[in-house]
Amino acid sequence: MKMSRLVAFSSSLLLGAALALTGAGVANADSSAAAVDYVALGDSYSSGVGAGSYDGSSCKRSSRAYPALWAAANSPSSFDFAACSGARTNDVTSGQLGRLNASTDLVSISIGGNDAGFADVMTTCVLQSEATCLNRIATARAYVDSTLPGRLDSVYSAIRSKAPSAQVVVLGYPRFYQLGGSCIAGLSEKERSAINGASDHLNTATAKRAADHGFTFGDVRTTFTGHEICSGNSWLHSVNWLNIGESYHPTAAGQSGGYLPVFKSAL
Repeated sequence: MKMSRLVAFSSSLLLGAALALTGAGVANADSSAAAVDYVALGDSYSSGVGAGSYDGSSCKRSSRAYPALWAAANSPSSFDFAACSGARTNDVTSGQLGRLNASTDLVSISIGGNDAGFADVMTTCVLQSEATCLNRIATARAYVDSTLPGRLDSVYSAIRSKAPSAQVVVLGYPRFYQLGGSCIAGLSEKERSAINGASDHLNTATAKRAADHGFTFGDVRTTFTGHEICSGNSWLHSVNWLNIGESYHPTAAGQSGGYLPVFKSAL
C-alpha cells in the first residue's frame, strides 16, 4: 500500500515554508504538489460557468475555474476535471465518480444547489411577484431540510468508497446580494434578504453533511463579502439576458478571488 501522497504534499508545504523563511529551498517550491492525483467534481460553480474561457463541452468547464487554477499553479501528477454545469447529486454519482480510484489523493466538489432548485428560485424571483418569490424560497428551504441531506450522504459515501485515502474538500455557495447596496432596481430588499438566507441555509446543511463524513467544508461567504451583487464590485453576475446561463454565477474574479483562496486554505 502506497504512502498517502497528500500527507507528503502537506509535509512539503510545511518544509517549503520553513526553508523560505531562511532564504533556502526556493528551487523546490513548485514541486510540492507533484505527487497529488486531483479530481474536481460538482456543478457549475466548480466547472466555472460565468468565468469564460470554456472548453467547448456542454459542461462549460473553464480554465479560470478554481480547480483549473489550482492545478495550473501546482502541477499535480494528474488532474481530472469532471465538474459539469447543471449537475445534481445523481449526476455526480452516475456520471462523475468513475474518475475516482484508490490512488486519488484530493477531491473537490460543490453540489446541492441544483437539487434545491437554485435556477428555478432565481427565475421565479426575477419574473414574478415578491410573494411568489418568497413562497418558492420557502419550498427550496423545505427541500434542503427534508431531502437534500440524504442525497448528499449518497454522494459523499460514494466518494469515500471509491477514493478511500483522498482528502475531500466540499465548497459551499456565496451569498448573492449585499443588502443596502447600490442596486436601485430589480428585486426588493426583502427578496434579496430571503435569497441570502436560503444560501446560508444550504451552506449550513452542506457543512453538516460534509463534517459527518470527515470532509472539509470551504465556506466562500467570507471571501465574497464585499463582492456580492449590489456591492459595486461584484464577483457574481446579476441576471444576464444576453447569456442567461451565466446569471448568478461567479465571474473569473469570483473564481480566483472567492473560491481559489478558500480551496487553498482547506488544504
